[in-house]
Amino acid sequence: MADVTNALKAIQDTMRKDAGVDGDAQRIGQLVWMFFLKIFDDREEELALLDDEYQSPMPLTLRWSAWAADPEGITGDELLAFVNNKLFPGLKGLNLDVAERSRAQVIYSVFQDAINYMKSGTLLRQVINKINDIDFNNLGDRHTFGDVYEQILRDLQSAGNAGEFYTPRALTQFMVEMVDPKLGDIVFDPACGTGGFLACAVDHKTDLYVTGENDYEVLQSSIRGVEKKALPHLLCTTNMMLHGIESPTNIVRGNTLSSPIKDHPLRKKVDVVLTNPPFGGIEEDGIERNVPQLYQTRETADLFLVLIIELLRDGGRAAVVLPDGTLFGEGTKTRIKEKLLTECNLHTIVRLPNGVFNPYTGIKTNLLFFEKNGPTKEVWFYEHPYPPGYKNYSKSRPIRFEEFEAEKAWWGDASRQGRKQTPLSWKVDIQEIKDRNYNLDLANPFKPDGDNRSVDELIRAYDQSEREMRAANAALISALQTALGHAGQLS
Repeated sequence: MADVTNALKAIQDTMRKDAGVDGDAQRIGQLVWMFFLKIFDDREEELALLDDEYQSPMPLTLRWSAWAADPEGITGDELLAFVNNKLFPGLKGLNLDVAERSRAQVIYSVFQDAINYMKSGTLLRQVINKINDIDFNNLGDRHTFGDVYEQILRDLQSAGNAGEFYTPRALTQFMVEMVDPKLGDIVFDPACGTGGFLACAVDHKTDLYVTGENDYEVLQSSIRGVEKKALPHLLCTTNMMLHGIESPTNIVRGNTLSSPIKDHPLRKKVDVVLTNPPFGGIEEDGIERNVPQLYQTRETADLFLVLIIELLRDGGRAAVVLPDGTLFGEGTKTRIKEKLLTECNLHTIVRLPNGVFNPYTGIKTNLLFFEKNGPTKEVWFYEHPYPPGYKNYSKSRPIRFEEFEAEKAWWGDASRQGRKQTPLSWKVDIQEIKDRNYNLDLANPFKPDGDNRSVDELIRAYDQSEREMRAANAALISALQTALGHAGQLS
């Protein structure tokens, strides 16, 4: 870990010296297109070893190994001229009519908006040589780079440009495990950002369901995502390659909302949706007309929720991060929630505490789990508590996956049988929700307003109340039995 971390730090320190790189966002954009070329070239070498007839879609002179691999290779003005005048024009004008068309399309999609920000060819050579120190074919370095990759994303967030790109890994992992995408399930993230959910789904399928080469081929075609911004799309494509998706052509650059729902190519074809759609934003004029009039709004999260319901095939399932505003909102939000509860089984809402996305947003969020297998009859709520000693999450103290062990233990089997009400979990009948005009912002009934007791204290209080109730019931039964016995004697 240390070697990879130190290499990344050295790369970033070198970039800071370059007059052309202005800020974290540009530095990360610069870094990632170079990572992409190095990783792509490494995969090309692997494919050539496995298939003697393999032909790279990338011209030999533009391959990383041809111009970047030699630490004593071209540098200074010569290197800068090559990158600006040959490499970028060549990749942006790549011939797509080749045998390896899918891989050519990946390269083209990555570089159509990529930019070389660096102005010093000497510093660029130093950066390249540091990148060459990372062996992406080494499983240890590859796995280690996953952690480094997340650090890159956190750095990007710190730049203040991309708070919507990153969802804490603890959330993605928990959501994926609970939804449990099977090998052949089409997994889709309609606002995939840098690919956190998709990467986690790939790992989940690989660990549990991939047992042979044929399974691996099924996995390759089962992961799909759409991202409309250039940098996170580049990050997602690179992320997928790091996770073994050789030709991530199903990671599309675009806006999922820009297609009319009734004509969407994935309508009723998706098995699993895992996503944290942008919320709080407003879409461009006219895009709301792509959903039925009853649900038209320019609020991004609401449009995505309507879209997700329509994309799921019968029996499909979803896990979605949504803000509190969706739960209690009225008007169009009410109609969308009615659609959700009528067409899908919204079986679980995990209510997250404040600060999960700190320091990037303070909006309180929820995890909604639903299946498209009939209307909702009841909704289970689970209030996720802060760990002991925490009053909030922060950049240095983020939410951790281990915190979800309680939810996982409570969740029940595949059909969620065996759930019980606890001080942190409760269920609400659909009729009550309808009576509340589909307001899902339901507080924990076991925790009165203003109750700031710890989880342990709440559990002790709950257990004590149960004991008192059982004792009271026993006393009542005893009294009734005595009374009935006395009445029998009198008769």
